Amino acid sequence: MSENTSAWIRWPSYIAWFFLAVLAISVLVVRTGNWQQGLLLYAISALLSAVVLAFMAVQSLLPRWRGERMVILKRALPALPGAALLLMAMQAGDVPPIHDIGTDLEDPPVFEEVLNLRGDNSNPIDLTEEVVEQQRAAYPDLQTLESPRSYTNSYNRALTTARAMGWEIVREDSNAGFIEAVDTTAIMQFKDDIVIRVQTNAEGSLIDMRSVSRVGVSDLGANAKRIRSFMAAFQAAEG
Repeated sequence: MSENTSAWIRWPSYIAWFFLAVLAISVLVVRTGNWQQGLLLYAISALLSAVVLAFMAVQSLLPRWRGERMVILKRALPALPGAALLLMAMQAGDVPPIHDIGTDLEDPPVFEEVLNLRGDNSNPIDLTEEVVEQQRAAYPDLQTLESPRSYTNSYNRALTTARAMGWEIVREDSNAGFIEAVDTTAIMQFKDDIVIRVQTNAEGSLIDMRSVSRVGVSDLGANAKRIRSFMAAFQAAEG
């Protein structure tokens, strides 16, 4: 760093690096199990990174700093990750504050083995009418998948698809038609629980899925996205 660089340029850069470090620390805090404190740090660091980025972007446009515009923009780079994460969170902010999503709201698939893995501080597993109504309004596309495959074929395909998604399979019951799995998120290492139910009908088989976050009020749409991804992968093998 040049000693001739103005403090008005150097200090915002230092602050950007500081909040980038706090962002990394917040992830470690979440992974230790202190997810509430970690997410608070995460949100604060992302917000303030965005503020620093906006300040430096405006600064680069001012006539006074025209000659050092590229220097300012380069020094603003550490603020980009936090600002990008804030933008992503804001884009997902229009989803309802729920974390229990499924394709059959009248007769949702039930968990068995997963219940032994959820800690005492995990979200309750009971599906309330309020959550059902919010899901119906937010995710009308999530419905039972009707497949022309036979029951056995559909069950095996569902199991293969779940494994291909990288989930940890914790229960396989082909007689009852249930698969239970755990999906661990890449960055925060949150664990979300999944149950898949396969049933037979006159035309072939019915596939339902339920995905539930262990912690947090809102899943920011993650469970609905997981169900869509699974159903799309399952259907991709239909042809």
